[in-house]
Amino acid sequence: MIVIEQHEIAINTEFIKLDQLLKYSGLAETGGHAKEIVAEGAVSVNGEVCMMRGKKIRPGDVITVDQYEIHIVSA
Repeated sequence: MIVIEQHEIAINTEFIKLDQLLKYSGLAETGGHAKEIVAEGAVSVNGEVCMMRGKKIRPGDVITVDQYEIHIVSA
């Protein structure tokens, strides 16, 4: 059984780009690391694998990387 660790991240803008979110959340150490994670197909947005590091992530979206699940909410 896979244990999912859930986190909630609040943003105070209309959207945040996926690579920026990965850095902000601490799941990626650098922009280059975020690019690698996305390019490997390790990131899902709302249940679908996302290969676009510049994808606009908005409140209500759910991002999954390995055992981490991030819920985006409005600040």
